[in-house]
Amino acid sequence: MYSYGMTLLDATPDIVSVTEAASQGIARLVRGAEEGHDTVVARHGRPVAAMVGMRRLEELRELERDLRDIALILTRAATDTGTRIGLDEVITAFGYDRAALEAELDADLAAGRE
Repeated sequence: MYSYGMTLLDATPDIVSVTEAASQGIARLVRGAEEGHDTVVARHGRPVAAMVGMRRLEELRELERDLRDIALILTRAATDTGTRIGLDEVITAFGYDRAALEAELDADLAAGRE
């Protein structure tokens, strides 16, 4: 049962079988989700679906965005040497030069290719 004052990790969902979920009916599961009660539906003892309220879903989406941002920040902090490289240096490192790339792009555009 989930109370909106709890953290996401404190929530313990109710677990019901597919048969139990069908006998309860969708209206009851939706009402429970609206009230903050998460329900996991299991088939043969294995979780296969979940009924959560929209507020809970938004919290999970926000948590996912936050975790993605944290992972990016930690990756950058762990790999940043402080050295900054310009675009022309990168182009040269791959064996090209800006003029050749621009000429190739112009030719593609003139030929109707994008």
